[in-house]
Order: sequence, then structure tokens, then C-alpha cells
Amino acid sequence: MLKNTKVVLFFLFLTTFVSVQAGVVAPKPSAPAVAAKSHILIDYDSGKVLAAENPDEKLPPASITKLMTSYVVSHELHAGNIALDDEVLISEKAWRMIGSRSFIKVNTKVSVEALLRGMIVQSGNDAAVALAEHIAGSEEVFAQMMNQYAQQLGMYDTNYMNATGLPDPDHYTTARDIATLSAALIRDFPEHYEWYAEKEFTYNEITQHNRNKLLWRDNSVDGLKTGHTEEAGYCLAASAKRGDMRLITVVLGTRSENARAQETQKLLNYGFRFFETHQLYQANASITDTKVWKGAQDTLALGLAQGLSVTVPRGQYDDLAASTNIQQPVIAPIEAGTQLGEVEIRLGEEVVAKQPLVALNAVEQGSWWRRLIDHILLWIWG
Repeated sequence: MLKNTKVVLFFLFLTTFVSVQAGVVAPKPSAPAVAAKSHILIDYDSGKVLAAENPDEKLPPASITKLMTSYVVSHELHAGNIALDDEVLISEKAWRMIGSRSFIKVNTKVSVEALLRGMIVQSGNDAAVALAEHIAGSEEVFAQMMNQYAQQLGMYDTNYMNATGLPDPDHYTTARDIATLSAALIRDFPEHYEWYAEKEFTYNEITQHNRNKLLWRDNSVDGLKTGHTEEAGYCLAASAKRGDMRLITVVLGTRSENARAQETQKLLNYGFRFFETHQLYQANASITDTKVWKGAQDTLALGLAQGLSVTVPRGQYDDLAASTNIQQPVIAPIEAGTQLGEVEIRLGEEVVAKQPLVALNAVEQGSWWRRLIDHILLWIWG
């Protein structure tokens, strides 16, 4: 009897232990403290903010400004207005620029590619001004272009006064806006983004190293840009990719080169360790369909104009739930791309993503007979 009792008690203990273990959820501690005036950590694919402090505080960005200078140059290249092998005449203003330099010589000609790589890797102020003058005629007009692109990207707390990031009381941005710009640069111009991973660049027989220390310390880091002035402190926008997950982090106003690298590494490790990102739907792929009234076809496929990815605490992917809400009735004619509802992704009670459902193809009106029958049915059924 005692032996059987022991067996039963052991079985109950084992069952309870397994049940408890099965219900354990991996912990997600709070984000680490970051020694910076402002910082943000986002997932590139989902855009989810994983950590932030003062992300909308307007601060001087120093040479991180050159991310926008690079973005404008890449747009001009993509539009065919300039070419990488264009020879740029170096002005005296560009040659005389203070701060970090690519050591270009006045009245010489330098290719757009050499200037762009010199600005990205060496952070050359002279190269940035030479590119600005080549594209817009003057740095002042180029700054107007920078601000126009900033507005298009939704960087509403940013204002540029120059192409370099040299101090100006009206030259400012935020950690959030820099993250937005970084994501756009990676997305829109991947062929130029590759240069942000270069550890050194040689021009005029002078080799200079990239100031982003994380390129040496973390193999997953492949960009973006450092910055430093007395007003801005030491700043760094960085991106890293591990597996299929890419993170972007921005730290502004740290105390030293090592500090900006250490604080950035801290954020990246936190993001990769405690979160995971999954693509749920691809762009223009059918998610569901809906009945079409008065149309040349009975049903219409609905999907998303853009792919949908979500970032969730690691281990909670299987707890996601999706639902669709479709506007009714759907009556032809319908143009492709028309919004007809939305898809919503929940993790428990939290809505983690929401995106419009759109018509994946057009539907023309049906015959007069079809329209009449459907009109009557709609009237009967309300």
C-alpha cells in the first residue's frame, strides 16, 4: 500500500512539474539603461520600437547628417541626373572645409563615387560639400533638397542647414527620425548601403578607417554612421542583421567613441536576445476573398499592398492571432488597390499590427441582368 502511494505521489509530482514547465514563458526584461541623451532601437522589417528614451528630442546630429546627404545623392544617381563616374570640380569652399576630411584638392576633379565613399567611410566634410555643390549648385540649395526628402520620409522633427552636420542652431534632428532615414537608405539603395560596411577607404594615397568601431567588434553590424561635435557629443546610428532579423539603433550624445559603441552594442544584444521577427504576409498575396455584388465576377481576392512583419517577444510567435474586417457590401466596379477592410494581428489583448486589406485586381460591372438581381437581393437583405 505504501509503495503504491509513493508511486501515485511521484506521478502527481511529475505531472505538476511538467504542467508548470509547459506553461513557463521566456522572460522579457526591460530594456537596458543607456548612457546617452537620446536613443532608440527598432526592428527594420516591422518598424516596432523595442527600446527608446527621449527619441523625439531635437538634438544636433553632427556627421550623422551625412546619411541624408548620401540619401539625396543616391536619389540623384537613381534618377539618372548624375553618374558615379561623373568628374566633380572641387571648389575652394569644399577644399577649405574644417573637421573630418577626405583630403581632396582645390580645382581638381574627383569622381562622384570617390566622393560618396569618402563621405561615407571617411566622413569627409569636403566630399559632402563637393557633392552638394555638384548636385544643387550650392550647399544652401542642397540643404533645401535634404529638408524636402525629410518631409517625404516623415521626418517631421528634422531641419538641415548644411550637408556636413557642422554646428548650426537651426540644424537638428531626433533619434526616431534618424532611424526612419536609416531604414529608408537600407531599403531604397542597398547597392550604396554596402559602402557603409567598408572599414577603410584610400584616396589621394591617404587611408582612413571607418569610425564605426562595431564593424570590427560585431560581424553582424554592417553600417551606418558616426558623428561627433562638442555640441552633439558622440553619436552613432548602426544597423545589424542576424539571421533574417535586422535591427537599427541610434544613440545621441554619449561621452566618448567607446561609449557610443558600447551603448549601441548593449541595445543590439538586447533586441536580438529577447525578440523575434516574422513575416506574416507577402505583398500582393491573397489573404482572403469576399463576395462582389453587381460585378462581372462573384468573388474578389484581398491582400496587402505591402508585406506585413511583426516583432514579438521571443517564444510568443505561436500566440499570435489574425482577424480580418471587410467592409460590406462590396459593389462593383472596383479598382485594384481599393481599400476594402483591414487585417489585425493580436498578441493576447494587444494589437501588434494592423494594415489595410486591398483589392488585388479590378472588377468591372456585371451585365444589366446581374446588376438588377443583385440590386433586388441587397434591398431584400438590407
